Amino acid sequence: MQHLRPVVKATLTDGLVERVQQLVTSGEYVAGQRLPAITEMARRLGVGTPTLREAIKKLEAIGLVTVRHGSGVYVAKTDAPLFVTNPVLGAAPSKKLLLDLIDARLPIATTIALAARHATPDDLARMARVLDAAQSALDDPERLGPINMRFHCEIAAASGNVVFAQLVEGMVVLFRYEQRVILDIHGPRDQDHRQHVALFDAIRAGDESLARDRMLDHLGGVRAALERWDPAAPLHT
Repeated sequence: MQHLRPVVKATLTDGLVERVQQLVTSGEYVAGQRLPAITEMARRLGVGTPTLREAIKKLEAIGLVTVRHGSGVYVAKTDAPLFVTNPVLGAAPSKKLLLDLIDARLPIATTIALAARHATPDDLARMARVLDAAQSALDDPERLGPINMRFHCEIAAASGNVVFAQLVEGMVVLFRYEQRVILDIHGPRDQDHRQHVALFDAIRAGDESLARDRMLDHLGGVRAALERWDPAAPLHT
């Protein structure tokens, strides 16, 4: 049996997701098979159980595994997960793909109105912590990209709609590299952060209309930047 190898800690959660995907696609684990217990799997991979649980959450969001509480984590029986990874890992994304990604996010992003309606104090506290982390990472785009997408995941989770929440989680897993490229194209990271803070303020105020309008303006600005982008030009750093 193929051994589970420790994952490089710089990209820990994403590395875990990719590693389990590889084990499934290679036939190491098959549909319906139970994965090792969380503690045992974490030991083999050389990571903590909280980190592994986060990776399992992402794998469940993209439809690769199912979690049966009290029983364990199983490879999903479906032959086609909700999302599949890009087989050309590391390839430069096309302008069309980036525009398609934003266009796909636009209708999902309107769930921010539901977040403004349903967000709990715990939801707001998590968003505030993510924004604080983003503020401290403005000079580090490698850290900032995943943090920014975590903010959008928290908005979707606060909506109370589990389907939307899973869609956003799946998109984050599948398009994490493309999201980083979009961040570089969009331009000043402090401006982007201020827009996220404005989104949070609208959610905290419970103003559904303002939250939706600000989200559409935010993503519309990103789309406009992508429209202006020349793929041959250097990206912001």
